[in-house]
Amino acid sequence: MSRRDVKRQVLTILALENVEEVKRKISDFSPSAVISPLFSGLCSVSETTRHNAIVAFGVVVPTLADENMEAARVVMRRFLWTLNDESGGIGWGAPEAMAEIMASDTRIAKEYLHMLLSYMHGDGEELHQDGNYLELPMLQRGLLWGIARLCEAQKELMLANDVVSDLKGYLTSEDGVVRGLALWCLCLLGDATLRREVSHLQGDTTRFTVMKDGEATHLSTGKLIERYLSGAI
Repeated sequence: MSRRDVKRQVLTILALENVEEVKRKISDFSPSAVISPLFSGLCSVSETTRHNAIVAFGVVVPTLADENMEAARVVMRRFLWTLNDESGGIGWGAPEAMAEIMASDTRIAKEYLHMLLSYMHGDGEELHQDGNYLELPMLQRGLLWGIARLCEAQKELMLANDVVSDLKGYLTSEDGVVRGLALWCLCLLGDATLRREVSHLQGDTTRFTVMKDGEATHLSTGKLIERYLSGAI
């Protein structure tokens, strides 16, 4: 089968509504054969295709790592490059896909989690304190979506990396979805140490969507605040 045929078939699969079917059909391909089509899927105008590409990366790259860990590292470095200013791109979908891969594979998470977290950090005062802070709210949404996915799947690893401190600043974002996603992360972690910082969000009516167990879940910041402040996390 030609690369063009593979790409056409993969993009057709990514357009399917059933996530489990997408995972099953993508698994029928050689992991190395679908990497480029999946990157194309991240750039789709279809939200369904973009989301399914993210999920598919979480299936394909861990399988690739079983066969050839260095090949999996090449994929992760490609994501990092797209988020680099020198790449000339913006990196849409890269934080989410990286997180989905790490949610599925602890080996990769242990190697690359610090890089994903670096996109939450600004430069420090010391020469060695270099961050890669993402300033665009839309990219921050993708980053925090990924952080939430990891808070759910790799909770202990996230707590060990003190992600709660990183989330604190996002609670005052001008972007309502960013605020809501940061709060969702805290709820997933079961952390109640930021009650004072969260309390100012009371009355926030922002609604946003996350994916939980492969299904779209609609959340309300107001409801999450009630849950957080009541200790029901």
